[in-house]
Amino acid sequence: MGTDDDELRARLLALRAEALERASGLGAAKSDLVEASWGANIDDEHDPEGQTIAFERAQVDALASDVRQRLADVDAALDRLAAGTYGVCAVGGEPIDRERLLARPTATTCVAHAPR
Repeated sequence: MGTDDDELRARLLALRAEALERASGLGAAKSDLVEASWGANIDDEHDPEGQTIAFERAQVDALASDVRQRLADVDAALDRLAAGTYGVCAVGGEPIDRERLLARPTATTCVAHAPR
């Protein structure tokens, strides 16, 4: 493993740690929301407070979904790194520019094949 690979692996591991920390925080936030609504007779449809709690739960769920996807992307990139296929465009097979990998460490395509 070269110095470039070591740096990219470190970046991926840092992203993974950040995502895990965020997931933990979101789990705590959701627990707090659920706990806050226990014992309350909240009618989501007619009570303004109920609508706020429902919105906040939906927002936390969406953020948690994003974090799960981020973790999956980082884990897939780490798998590619271990397999020796990291930095190879999944579409054309050419190398992905180092600058792109530094900007988007989970990138699977070169700039030419990136979704628009």
